Amino acid sequence: MAEDENLNLQDLEQEAGDDQSPVAARGDPGRVPSNAKELEAVYDIPVQVSAVLGRSTMQVSQLLKLGRGAVVELDRKVGEAIDIYVNDRLVARGEVVVVEDRLGVTMTEIIKMDRS
Repeated sequence: MAEDENLNLQDLEQEAGDDQSPVAARGDPGRVPSNAKELEAVYDIPVQVSAVLGRSTMQVSQLLKLGRGAVVELDRKVGEAIDIYVNDRLVARGEVVVVEDRLGVTMTEIIKMDRS
């Protein structure tokens, strides 16, 4: 998460009915949580993480002609960083790695987004 973005956990905790938490007790909605205990309200929220190797644009007629073994050229070069999205929001860039017999992603750059 970007350093300049504020996490407003007070609203989350009031919805959950937990007004006795450290964040709610301080009453400062603009304060960034300073320890793991203050983030407990968000630990169980599921998020979708996607690693995008690249993109391609084609016409439907071209798509329908694709068959087994067809190669789709992407807009990235070999060795170029891939995009990592959380809930459809770009948050980082990274590299593909192999972990035992599975693919993984290692983050090499965190994307700092201005909140608008």
